[in-house]
Amino acid sequence: MIHPGTVVMLVSPKGKRYFKTYVPGDTLNTHDGTLPMDEAARVGFGGRVSTHLDRSYTILRPTLYDLVKSIKRKTQIMYPKEIGYIARKLGIGPGCRVVEAGCGSGGLTTSLAWFVGDTGKVYTYERREEFFKLCRENLDKVGLLHRVEQRNHDIAEGFLQTDADALFLDVRTPWDYLDQAAAALTPGSPIGFLLPTTNQVQDLLAAMEDGPFGQCEVLEILVRKYKASAERLRPDDRMVAHTGFLVFARLLDKHKIKAKVAEPEMIEAAEAEAVVVAPEEPQTPDTTEETSEA
Repeated sequence: MIHPGTVVMLVSPKGKRYFKTYVPGDTLNTHDGTLPMDEAARVGFGGRVSTHLDRSYTILRPTLYDLVKSIKRKTQIMYPKEIGYIARKLGIGPGCRVVEAGCGSGGLTTSLAWFVGDTGKVYTYERREEFFKLCRENLDKVGLLHRVEQRNHDIAEGFLQTDADALFLDVRTPWDYLDQAAAALTPGSPIGFLLPTTNQVQDLLAAMEDGPFGQCEVLEILVRKYKASAERLRPDDRMVAHTGFLVFARLLDKHKIKAKVAEPEMIEAAEAEAVVVAPEEPQTPDTTEETSEA
């Protein structure tokens, strides 16, 4: 039995995936016909439900991978192959307080909110209002908005935290914000960056020399899938190869920080505007079809 407010993934006979927050009495409308969500809730995860046109849909509990790939996007989202490594390198888990800058469409934000649990908190910063709002919509759709505090704020003016457990910067010129990032972290905490080109990585590494960060690591992650056929097992024709360079470091010397955190007046104003809780009533999202990873 599926309870109200639970996010459900419904898979069509052709493999198309739809995501719906279960609200009693609601329906899912597809090209295959109308599917009653009450019936989906009754049969539960792993079961099958037919539309009024007798097309059978499989009812599944979405994984984090499914949720990230389903979000509505206006920007390139971070790929799951990077997200998993980032979470482990930054030590993200239940109770963690993590800061993120450059949320975009909210792919990484969704994942961080999943990992920190109800005892942790994600503080995400986005300067562009359109992406700020889109990230909020995507978090609300999957029921994770209550774990996130959003800030429509320019990080050049400083972060509002001073004791975060980890921080991730997904911005074009992260070297401009190293002192602000260091001021937001507790000593010894990890920081991560995503950059698309070697030029940017070089500029970042140069900026981190003789600064508060050390123990730098640079890498990229490649994934090659195989055709799942026992008779002709071989690599897929298409591959998700380079999508970005990951850079990680540790905050080792706070005495080298030049920037300060945001002024008290700015913190007070931002607290009043922060998005900190999800709506009380479950919302029914627009059905979303999973897009290709390639």
